[in-house]
Amino acid sequence: MLYQNVCLETFAYTLPDEAVTSEQIERWLDPLYTRLRLPAGRLELMSGIAQRRFWPPGMLPSEKSVETAERAIRIAGLDKRHVGALIHGSVCRDFLEPATACGVHHRLGLSDDCMVYDVSNACLGLLNGMVQVANMIELGQIRAGVVVGTESSRALVETTIEQLNRQTSLSRKDVKLAVASLTIGSGSAAVVLTDRELSRTGNRLLGGVAHTNTTHCELCQSGRDESAGADMRPLMKTDSETLMHEGIAAGRDAFAKFLRCMGWHADDIDKTFCHQVGRAHRKLMLDTFGLKPEIDFTTLEMLGNTGSVALPLTAALGVESGHLQPNDHVALLGIGSGINVVMLGVDWHRSLVEQRHGVPVSHAKRRGAAIGGVAD
Repeated sequence: MLYQNVCLETFAYTLPDEAVTSEQIERWLDPLYTRLRLPAGRLELMSGIAQRRFWPPGMLPSEKSVETAERAIRIAGLDKRHVGALIHGSVCRDFLEPATACGVHHRLGLSDDCMVYDVSNACLGLLNGMVQVANMIELGQIRAGVVVGTESSRALVETTIEQLNRQTSLSRKDVKLAVASLTIGSGSAAVVLTDRELSRTGNRLLGGVAHTNTTHCELCQSGRDESAGADMRPLMKTDSETLMHEGIAAGRDAFAKFLRCMGWHADDIDKTFCHQVGRAHRKLMLDTFGLKPEIDFTTLEMLGNTGSVALPLTAALGVESGHLQPNDHVALLGIGSGINVVMLGVDWHRSLVEQRHGVPVSHAKRRGAAIGGVAD
């Protein structure tokens, strides 16, 4: 897929105030660690994740999605009457029905001509939403669209800890299937796309590719979809090692297609933003794709895996920190369970966000810095 008329105006994000360290989680898992003689520090050592963040108990995803989408529209300087589509793309949603996007649309005060719906595709929901909005803009159906989502990890992490401590029959092998759930963090992200005439940035979304290998759809699964909202108590089982290798294999095939589609070589890519899984995944992915680590921006160390918002949230923080420069070729490289891959190419020119001169989130841990809660 290639685009001639689509611009990526801005990313925006909102972060929870409450930070939970991997050390804290291991203290909460003391009964399990004691019984299985697990060494302290293994969670951060294995994942590279020092902390993740939680929203307050009982908060519905739409509450923060409204805040983040409003911020994105304001940064873009976009008249709301031009927003022709609003897509809510996170795994977390308020209810099974209506679409969470409906409540977000209502509270944003968008036009009744605006298309409104949810997209669910594990960690690729917001990227899929970006493709759908871009397609509508390219076809001339709409002039601008907003893709937004909010992931909440508290219930998953707390339920996983409760189960691991309660089920005394679990072996070390059983515990491995739950480790990925302990790395999940919370966050909210939004993306604004417009046609070229409305754009204030000229940041062209050039196009991209989609690739899938559903042979491995069972490597990461939650419980049945029987509830939603603030009281949802999910559990997940993830074969992390196999998922990593099969995901990178699918990503390798997609990346070759992506380079052909963009007319790029790997060396033509100036900056990357990728889905935030863990340290080992990042290293294997960059090595496999032949990309240098210094062109990539990460948030996994201090935010964990924030699901579908991980890539756009990381991009928002990267833009804010000055990671991108005018005329950069930017690759958005998404790999999600299923296994699904979406990779998008951007010709970057200008940010509408005032650059913060503090320490980037990816370096906060070793410098002892704190992460701010929002981006204005």
